[in-house]
Amino acid sequence: MKIAVFGTGGVGETIGSKLVELGHEVKMGSRTANNEKAAAWAKKAGEKASAGTFAEAAKFGEVIFNATLGAGSVEAFKMAGEENSAGKTVIDISNALDFSKGFPPSLFISNTDSLGETLQRAFPKAKVVKALNTMAAPLMVNPRALPDSHHTFMAGNDEAAKTQVKAILASFGWKAEEIIDVGDLSAARGLEQYLPLWTRLYGAFKSPMFNVKIVR
Repeated sequence: MKIAVFGTGGVGETIGSKLVELGHEVKMGSRTANNEKAAAWAKKAGEKASAGTFAEAAKFGEVIFNATLGAGSVEAFKMAGEENSAGKTVIDISNALDFSKGFPPSLFISNTDSLGETLQRAFPKAKVVKALNTMAAPLMVNPRALPDSHHTFMAGNDEAAKTQVKAILASFGWKAEEIIDVGDLSAARGLEQYLPLWTRLYGAFKSPMFNVKIVR
């Protein structure tokens, strides 16, 4: 599959590298065609990896991962061009974190809205699925890095898109019973509002290598 990854930070690199490892062709998108971090990642990741603008990546990808900083997500998709995300599954792993006052961050969208819903409204022809936003990047692509079973969540309005996301998560190593569909995209509010607790736990543990397990 051809997959676009928006974002050149650690999350984008981790997702992109895993997808290449699994045999996908991956184009990392950024604001400029000659982004140094994206070019360095593509060189390191191998022949199935490439880099380009957001528009080039979106046009290339059958599926788009949004790993941009939450504050820049809508702008990134505007730069990509609405026509290039139309009809495609967008896996939104970004969060509405505001670090303007330092750590721990606050949320610039919460309660009655979410970043996932904001993206969906701005780009109604895309099929936005919120997923993987409640953990650190290494666990997204390697859930077995923890010694016990744990859970990941997803939310979206399109059932076919969610089925596609489940298949990708399974290829990352997530077991079927570890993937919890929490409903339509309005459920992204709860998933994103978990982040203030996640950041506090990160501060307490001095490590991002933890996750939630639902026991019932």
